Amino acid sequence: MRREVLTWSDVDRLIDYLVPQIHGRYDSMVIVTRGGLVPGGMLAEALNITYILTASVRFPADFPGLQIHPEERFAVPEFIQFPADELLTDRRVLVIDDVWTRGRNIVTVASRIDAAGGNPETCVLHYKPASSLYPGHTPNYYAAVTDAYMIYPWELDRGPEVLGTWN
Repeated sequence: MRREVLTWSDVDRLIDYLVPQIHGRYDSMVIVTRGGLVPGGMLAEALNITYILTASVRFPADFPGLQIHPEERFAVPEFIQFPADELLTDRRVLVIDDVWTRGRNIVTVASRIDAAGGNPETCVLHYKPASSLYPGHTPNYYAAVTDAYMIYPWELDRGPEVLGTWN
C-alpha cells in the first residue's frame, strides 16, 4: 500500500481547504478519538466552535491485520466514551475525524448523535471511497480523496515498529 507522510504545512493546507466548505454555525463539535483530536482542535479554532465533546468507539473486530468483511460493518461497537444525550439533543453537531477509511467510527458516532436528537454532519481530512463500507455515503466535508495510508505529523514519533518500514 502506498504511504503518504504529511507535514504540518500539509495539514494546515487541508484545514484551509475545509474551512470555507463548512457553512453555518454549529452548536458543538464531537471529536472522534484519537485520530480526530488534532484536526478537531484546529477546526474548532478556525470555526470558532467552543463547545467541544469527544467520542471514543471500538469495534470488537478491530485487531491489527484482521480483514473486515462487509457484513462486519454491523458489529455492535463499544462506546468507551460518549457525550450524554442531553448535550446533543436539538444541536447542530460537527463530527470530526482524521480519515474515513472504512467509515465505521464516524458513521457510528454520527448515527448515535442522530438517535439522541442531534443533527450531525461529518468532516474528515481524508476520504477513502475505495475502502468505505458505506457505498454512496460520504462525509459531508472532506479535504482530499486518497487511497494511500496517511501518516500525519502527530504520528511520526510512534516509530517504525508501528508505522512499518517503507522503501
